[in-house]
Formats: sequence, structure tokens, C-alpha cells
Amino acid sequence: MSDALRLQNVRKSYDTPQGSLKVLDGVDLRLEAGQSLALKGDSGSGKSTLLHLSAGLDAIDDGEIWVEGTALTSLGDTGRAALRRDRIGLVFQQFNLIPSMNVADNIGFQARLAERADAAWIEALTARLGLADLTRRYPEQLSGGQQQRVAIARALAPKPALLLADEPTGNLDVATSDAALTLMLELSAQTGCALLMATHSARAAERLTRRAALSEGRLIEEAAAQRGAA
Repeated sequence: MSDALRLQNVRKSYDTPQGSLKVLDGVDLRLEAGQSLALKGDSGSGKSTLLHLSAGLDAIDDGEIWVEGTALTSLGDTGRAALRRDRIGLVFQQFNLIPSMNVADNIGFQARLAERADAAWIEALTARLGLADLTRRYPEQLSGGQQQRVAIARALAPKPALLLADEPTGNLDVATSDAALTLMLELSAQTGCALLMATHSARAAERLTRRAALSEGRLIEEAAAQRGAA
């Protein structure tokens, strides 16, 4: 199978008043189409940084990142924006919903931009995430958990090749969390979408096909035998 996402020797540091802070120190990762990987690690270990770099939202210091064979370093700002629009679904902790759009328009926004708006699929997402009665509301009229569900639906709507999710179920109750994760995994199975999900939830991580942890800037993947014994 082809690689949906590949990282090779990725390094990233940030300048702080105390000096340079090394966050990623030679990270290697290959995620094939249809695979799912739970990214674990302590707060501040670099999980969000890795996801932002993989989406082309921030620049690496060294190494290379490919999304479906396209090297991010070969693209300018416009090219990276087009890649995110057409191939990547993003669910980040800030939600990033558009305040002037209602729920229905927020959900369909990226799918329309990518010219892949499937009305039946969007309707199914809306219903299964418990948003059918909220479609005319605006983000300011929603709770944090409701906004999170809208963000998940928006990311899934265009049926992306790569889904990057940062604690996507952190604001949801157990039942809604399970339903949202089931949708992500169904999309992966049906379309070959690859899923990279940062999570602190052992329950959620257990449902993905692979698990890895960031520690001291390095990515350590659990062996299949370890997963089977977990």
C-alpha cells in the first residue's frame, strides 16, 4: 500500500527565554493508506507539534515530510493550503469553527472548497454525531462538546486521504466519543483514509491498529506483541 504520511528524521525546536527547546529529535514515521495510529505521550511531549508539522501548518527544522508522496518542503504557502484543502482532514483542540457560519455550513465548508461535497454522506455524519437538531445554530450557541462534534464532522465531510486529530474526543462523553471514533475508523476502512490521532485515552488508543509514544523528542512504536498483550 502507498504511504499516506511519511516523516523522515524530522527535527523541530522552538526559541524560548531559557534558550532553544528541542521538541522533535529525529522522528521517523510511515503511515500507509487505511492505517490508524494512536500517538501517545505526556503533555508537552510534542504530539500537537508533530500533527501541525504533518499538516504543513508549521515548518520543520530538518528532515522531510511527505503527504501522499508530496514533499511539504517543495510547497509554498499556497501549495500547502491546497494540500490541506484537498487531502487532509484536521481536528484540533481549538475547533476553529467559522463564527459567521451555522453548523450546517461549517460542516460542509471544506468539502465544498475541495469540490467533494456528498450530501448523503454529510447528512449521515450530522445525524450520527447528534447534530441534526443543531444545524441552524452558530458556534457561539454551542457547548464545547458540540463544537468538537462539528469540527469532527467538518474534517470527515470531504473524505480526506489523511485525517490528523488532536485529542478529538477529549470534550465528549463516553458514548459520543465512541460514536465519533467509530465514524473515523469507518471512513478509514471505506476510503483508505489514514488516521493519526493524538490521545491521552487508553480506551481510544486500543481501537486503532497501531500505537506509538513520543518521549524526549523520539517516537517509539509499540510492537505487535506488546499490543496483543495489552
